[in-house]
Amino acid sequence: MRSLGTLLLLFLLPTTLAFKQSDFKTCSQSGFCRRGRALAARAQESPSSWRSPYSIEPPKLNPHQPGFTTSVHSSIHPSVEFVLDVIIHEKGIVRVRMDEKNGLRKRYNEAAQWALIGEPLSSDDVLWTIDREKAKAVYGPKKDMELVVDFNPLKITLFRGGMEQVVLNGRGLLHMEHFRTKENSKPAEHIEGEGQSVLQVNPATWFEGDTQDAFWDETFSTWTDTKPKGPESLSLDITFPSHAHVYGIPQHATNLSLPSTTGPTARYTDPFRLYNADVFEYLSDSPTSLYGSIPLMHAHSAKSTVAVFNALASETWIDIAHVEKGGVQTHWISESGILDVFLLPGPTPTDVFTQYAHLTGTAPLPAHWSLGYHQCRWNYVSSDDVRGVQNRFDEEDFPVDVFWLDIEYAEDHRYFMWNKKTFPDPVEMIKDVEAVERKMVIIIDPHLKRANDYPVYKRASELGILVKPKNGEGEYEGWCWPGSSSWIDFFHPASWDFWISLFKTKTIDDQWSWTESTDSVGIWNDMNEPSVFNGPEITMPKDNVHYGGWEHRDVHNINGMLFANHTFQAAEARTDPPRRPFVLTRAFYAGSQRFGAMWTGDNLGTWEHMAVGIKMVLANGIGGMPFAGSDVGGFFGNPEPEMLVRWYVVGAFSPFFRAHAHIDTKRREPYLLEEPYKSLVRDILRLRYSMLPVWYTAFRETSESGVPILRPQYMMFPEDEAGFGIDDQYYVGSSGLLVKPVTQKGVKEVSVYIAEDQVYYNYFTNHAHRPQNRYITLPANLDQIPLLIRGGSIIPTRERPRRSSPLMKYDPFTLRIALDTAGNARGEVYLDDGETYGYGRGDVVWRGFGAESMKGKGIGIGMVRISSVDLATRTEVGAYHPENEFARSVGDVRVEKLVVLGLGKKPLSVVLDGGKELEWEFVSEGGVLVVKDPAVRVVDDWAVVVKLE
Repeated sequence: MRSLGTLLLLFLLPTTLAFKQSDFKTCSQSGFCRRGRALAARAQESPSSWRSPYSIEPPKLNPHQPGFTTSVHSSIHPSVEFVLDVIIHEKGIVRVRMDEKNGLRKRYNEAAQWALIGEPLSSDDVLWTIDREKAKAVYGPKKDMELVVDFNPLKITLFRGGMEQVVLNGRGLLHMEHFRTKENSKPAEHIEGEGQSVLQVNPATWFEGDTQDAFWDETFSTWTDTKPKGPESLSLDITFPSHAHVYGIPQHATNLSLPSTTGPTARYTDPFRLYNADVFEYLSDSPTSLYGSIPLMHAHSAKSTVAVFNALASETWIDIAHVEKGGVQTHWISESGILDVFLLPGPTPTDVFTQYAHLTGTAPLPAHWSLGYHQCRWNYVSSDDVRGVQNRFDEEDFPVDVFWLDIEYAEDHRYFMWNKKTFPDPVEMIKDVEAVERKMVIIIDPHLKRANDYPVYKRASELGILVKPKNGEGEYEGWCWPGSSSWIDFFHPASWDFWISLFKTKTIDDQWSWTESTDSVGIWNDMNEPSVFNGPEITMPKDNVHYGGWEHRDVHNINGMLFANHTFQAAEARTDPPRRPFVLTRAFYAGSQRFGAMWTGDNLGTWEHMAVGIKMVLANGIGGMPFAGSDVGGFFGNPEPEMLVRWYVVGAFSPFFRAHAHIDTKRREPYLLEEPYKSLVRDILRLRYSMLPVWYTAFRETSESGVPILRPQYMMFPEDEAGFGIDDQYYVGSSGLLVKPVTQKGVKEVSVYIAEDQVYYNYFTNHAHRPQNRYITLPANLDQIPLLIRGGSIIPTRERPRRSSPLMKYDPFTLRIALDTAGNARGEVYLDDGETYGYGRGDVVWRGFGAESMKGKGIGIGMVRISSVDLATRTEVGAYHPENEFARSVGDVRVEKLVVLGLGKKPLSVVLDGGKELEWEFVSEGGVLVVKDPAVRVVDDWAVVVKLE
């Protein structure tokens, strides 16, 4: 039963039952966005005469230095000083910074500090030349990279092989609004003198316009932003002349290949917006900003891939125009901050991912259990409810790893503190779940109830670490789930140790902590945009003040990241030595991937939201945050059984797999379904669990390289233009699995696009498909999943159904060996204890599997040799030893079955290399060989020889 407080808050929510555009600004309602678009319009009206007012002093250059710093001159504001810094870093990354020098105030310049893992190292392989008009740097292993900096007007161009890749300020839209006083910021006026009236002409009018549009204050609905620093926005045009597709800048509900927002091909009237917001029941096709913001854009063509990372933390609008010549023009308009742009040169999609990871880090290896199935709703209402749900999962034989608690566990929404009427025995409840190798995840939101009998708020108030209102004094008071609330300022260094102390499960130094918890509880950080029910656009006022005197407008998009980052560190610090924590965050920024998972927020139970959720998860992977998923079934609504079954397939093929539902929805735990839907969902869950070795191996790869787990078509086949816009099918890591989830009602079959002349096998029937005209048609009835294995792949699975993933630790493996057209295949499996950081010490098992065919005397294959080798010995994996502690612990785990697909004929024999004849059977239809119990261990080197003649 819901509390009266919750009912009142539901009534007070600024949106009810549907997305309300009026709760959120459009560009036309945002002063700095209006100014930025007006600037672009003036430039478009005068294309032949338009010229950027910014120029630079020719720098003094040593030919081999990595970059330079020089002054920037503005012809429209000659008394204002700017400084430009251009540096070429390792991996060919170019960083361009511009700031106001000796200004009245300081522009926010710390966004990159929070996003980067460290200051990138400069390149030592650069050769600069300079003439009267430009400076040019040549660099790269092939010396095919050129960075050209034009002096007047200022323009920066990155070339590869003589072809333009990225151009900054090529259209002359760069504009850094300088700090000024209100008195010295008057428009043109008439001055009387010596009997005549003289018009004081503003020399900047042609560029900036003739009105002071929302310079000093701005009203939206009932809120007024006081803008005490005046105008400080930043405009920059970034052009990709040779690339027709752009991707990234999550989070938006739209196509993976981003559509135009301006020009004749515009799909939307507003630019894409980056401004973390609590968007209730968001639209399934919109440029509206959602919960997270990663200002990273990839541009792709058949010849190359490049990217830009624009390290800004303030509200940003991005116009996109696809031009006739095949390029893309973008215009970035940000409210505050310095210009701090990184150019990632590629030239392949994989190169760009590794270059971005070099800057911002990779997603760490998650706790293995977090890749299982998560069951959640708002809310499981009591300890008995949790136990009852767990019992039903066991009784109905559904695997599950995690049960979640939403906000109603907390007394008056005082997070960390239990409502003892409904949860009288929280630690015992958690331990009951953990007793069968499962976990609980519990929500901790960032708003603190303003009550002196709430120890978390009381201590935070005493430490002075709460966000302040616009006058910089006291504590900001807003409204969220507990009612009157305040927010910890995680930019304040004193907040960090305090937050860590709260998660301790034992009392230390008499400080209050979450002793009614366990060291294994995962944490869910919601509402961290931050969501403020009575705030402008359901968030915090922009003129609130954070540590260091920065306004909230300067740091808004980073705010939620810091909450999740410090939660991750607090959860990690609960034990010594630390164990891998699990943290789910709704708000995120560049670098958030280092600290946990995300989900796509408050989606609806509709086919459209199911479909766009796939695109959003793909986009998040491109944004460097691969541990992502959307709520199965939709947060809102009561999906019909067909839709729910299809959505479980989407979830099973997402990195993060959670079912979640709103408090007003009907219960929809999978065991409540009628047949045949119940059995269908059970089979889908079991399929996910059987494939956990694939998922965990994919996470190992992304934790090293930054390459996404879910890989869209353009990434797998970067030269195949027909695949650049495909976003409804994708590959899982390097496994060779290709899935196309069904996201429409009543579908009986699907057409899967294949970019290569290669055989693909149906995962379930083993049928070999050879694409006709690049497409494969697959049956897709409700009990069928369009899932293919790419020829040349080896898929490791564990086929024994278990209640949870830790119980599979000692289960044997099945290897599906899908031979390519040449009769070869490869794959791998990575294992560790799934909980600790022992993998850094080399406590791993990492095996590479291969199938190599040798020609026979006739036309076909005469022999296939299937082998296992130790990949860890061939790479740098800690202080690795084949007989490490973990390897010994799983030393008895064996390979119980080999399934070889694509053999042309029946074998004569199947022999363990150097050993005995093995038991096998052959199905001539499809050429499928099944080798039963080859009696080999997963930790060993071994080979099985299949003789065909």
